[in-house]
Amino acid sequence: MKFVMTQSICPEGIEKLKADTNGQVEIIAEDNPDPNNYLDDMKDADALIVRIAKCDAHAIENSPNLKVIGRTGVGYDSVDVKKATELGIPVVITPGANNRSVAEHAVAMMFALSKNLYEGQVETRKGNWEIRGAHKAFELEGKTVGVIGLGAIGRETAKICQGVGMKIAGYDPFMSQEKIEALGAEYYADYKELIKNADIVTVHVPLTDQTRNMIGEAELATMKKTALVINCSRGGIVNEEALCEALRAGTIAGAGTDVFCNEPPKPDDPLLNTPNLIVSPHSAAQTREAVIKMATMCVDGCLAVIRGEKWPFVADKKVYDHPRWAGK
Repeated sequence: MKFVMTQSICPEGIEKLKADTNGQVEIIAEDNPDPNNYLDDMKDADALIVRIAKCDAHAIENSPNLKVIGRTGVGYDSVDVKKATELGIPVVITPGANNRSVAEHAVAMMFALSKNLYEGQVETRKGNWEIRGAHKAFELEGKTVGVIGLGAIGRETAKICQGVGMKIAGYDPFMSQEKIEALGAEYYADYKELIKNADIVTVHVPLTDQTRNMIGEAELATMKKTALVINCSRGGIVNEEALCEALRAGTIAGAGTDVFCNEPPKPDDPLLNTPNLIVSPHSAAQTREAVIKMATMCVDGCLAVIRGEKWPFVADKKVYDHPRWAGK
């Protein structure tokens, strides 16, 4: 059995893979984000684990022995799922493994922005003690956080926010009003209305054709001038150009992003040079605990698929309609 990885998973994941295969596994960690650069290794690979990388149709088509693609995370926009499904290759994902880590990261950004911590640190180190009078800090208690996307991460974020006394407004096109209200959230059928009323907007949806640029110039213009925007999902859901302009113009008060359209961003990327914006390097899910859970869950899923089992946590369950899964 052969596993190729764009980058190595954590030691705990490697050990699990070896233990669960009784050591009968070849593991190649390429440390390269594009499988097209090592198609010689891919030609007899049973599994490809994609971490900080992309896997396009060409790489999939030129991996004739490939049985499964694993993603250590819940997002799968970096993999050509359509092509994989067409060939009967499940794309394993790890829902639930990083919920708490991403939720805590989003809330940490809310705290950092609401207390003006970053600017305060930078200016204090410059000797500007008067930054303490910037009048940008505010309390989170009693504020309304609008959660766009109430999947596992969105729900966990809402729970933490409720714990610090915040009010929750929720939007999710795949959840009924009753289910959203059962979470203790005010229901919104239209996210654009939620954006108008929220003090903080936090985004927890996948990047799709429907969600790309869902928060752009028009939406930002309707927000409170004191509002914050948090994006720990995917770059491109919040329009980057519009966000930078809104921050420079004072249309909104601040923003936090863990994700970029171009990763890693170049030093001259506007998102790295805009006031009242804090950034992190797509690291919301990179806590010690989440990394281990994602790796071990991914290994479990990949091995199950290789054994011919219909693992439930895949990007597109239609893959099991392929003839290669007949009778399994």
